[in-house]
Amino acid sequence: MFDMRLSQDRGAAHHGWLQSRHTFSFADYWDPKQVGFSDLLVINDDTVAPSKGFGTHPHRNMEIISYVLEGALEHKDSMGTGSVIIPGDIQLMSAGTGVAHSEFNHSSQENVHFLQIWVVPNQTNTTPSYQQIHISPEDKRGKLHLMISATGGEKTLSIKQDINIYAGLFNGDETAEFAIPTGRYVYLHVAKGSINVNGTTFNTGDAARIRDGGHLSFSQGNDAEILLFDMRPEEIPSMP
Repeated sequence: MFDMRLSQDRGAAHHGWLQSRHTFSFADYWDPKQVGFSDLLVINDDTVAPSKGFGTHPHRNMEIISYVLEGALEHKDSMGTGSVIIPGDIQLMSAGTGVAHSEFNHSSQENVHFLQIWVVPNQTNTTPSYQQIHISPEDKRGKLHLMISATGGEKTLSIKQDINIYAGLFNGDETAEFAIPTGRYVYLHVAKGSINVNGTTFNTGDAARIRDGGHLSFSQGNDAEILLFDMRPEEIPSMP
């Protein structure tokens, strides 16, 4: 059922101030078998040293998500947005016709650990926009919280693509079920900890493509934080 992608099989980049693991092909890491899945193009697992970060750089026609696991990430962009993103926050920047932004570790003493996720949009050259909300641990504890969808909603950001992105926290005897909608693909990524999914143990950084439907059962979490992407049944991303 699972087409697993183990943590140690990901691409790696070591730049001193930045330690990054690439789920899919990115920058100098290229694997023709790992060029995204459905509309999911990038999952970069980044750890940035104190006071360091990514200087101002441009993006265009991409939905860019930042999900902080530890520490604090400072964001500034050409739309005039400035914010500090902490664990529990979810940020979505729709680059559209073009936007420039920078991302820096807000702390001078501690690392920041975050996931940067890129989703290919279903429309191009739209007006750039920025969204950010905080989702409390209670909203994700022992369940899957819908944090991003095409329509948005309460404690849910809206994205320009037919994708639903869930986050969940699991520990001890907490369990949850997820029924994969008919005709949909799912990508599962374990951001932290370990968890049992349908009898298979997933550890930090492990992931899986799921193409054949059915139910997912989550149990035996050990400080687990997971992301689940419910997407169109396409193998690789393509611009509209």
